[in-house]
Formats: sequence, C-alpha cells, structure tokens
Amino acid sequence: MSYTRLLYHIVFRTKNSIPAIVPEYEETLYTYIWGVVKNKKSILYRIGGMPDHLHLLIDLHPAHSLSDFMRELKVSSNKWLQENPHFPAFCGWAESYGAFSYGLEAKESIIEYIKNQKEHHKKESFADEFRRFMVKNGITIDERYFLKD
Repeated sequence: MSYTRLLYHIVFRTKNSIPAIVPEYEETLYTYIWGVVKNKKSILYRIGGMPDHLHLLIDLHPAHSLSDFMRELKVSSNKWLQENPHFPAFCGWAESYGAFSYGLEAKESIIEYIKNQKEHHKKESFADEFRRFMVKNGITIDERYFLKD
C-alpha cells in the first residue's frame, strides 16, 4: 500500500484563448470533467475558470502520470465539447498547460482562489495570471513559446 498526496493546481486554456466556455453551461462542463477525474481514481477539490481557461485543484492518483492525465482529460473533454451544441465556439484546447504542486496547507487558499476567478479576472488578464504562477514557481519563461498555440 502506498500513501500519497499529490496536489496539483492545473491551469489550461482554450486554443487561441477563444472565449468558448459559455458561462450559462460551464457547470455541465465542470460536471463532465469531475467524472473524468473520478474515473482516474483522483479527487477534484475545485474547478472553475473563465470563458477562455480553467483551473482545477486535484489530488492525482499515483498510478497516473500528470502528462498522461492531462492528455486524456483534454482529449476526452475536447470530444465532449465538440459534440455539445452549447459550446459552438470551442475548437480545441491549447497544447500547453500549467501544473503547480502544493502541500496540503495550501489547499483551502487555492480552493478560494479558484472560486473567485470571475472577480479576480476583472483586475488581471489570464496572460498576467499565468506568467505570475510560472514566476512564483520558479519556471523560466521562453517568450517564443509563451501562450502560443
């Protein structure tokens, strides 16, 4: 028996940052994603976002690599969104994503941060937010590829 706690704050956006996640139907997308996470024996603590990007706080089951998990989540939700008439502007997910690991002591503050996305983005763009996460986590940004699809 292994004992793990792999908390990831995951951020990913729509292709070309198109605002394709219709606010009136975002809960149906969130429910779908929750099902994908659950099927991977992982825990979704919170999901939220804006029309052009999503934030998830998950506890990833140790049987899954982060890259495999993200590929499967994007492929599955891409297919679901493409087939759903409530998201006509959706044309795919951007290739990149951000995943930042945290300890249990940060869980509640990240949940609150994700809950307040709509208010938060009245003051900060997604590009500035994503850049801030990368800098805070010591990730070197190569401007040639930053937020390019």
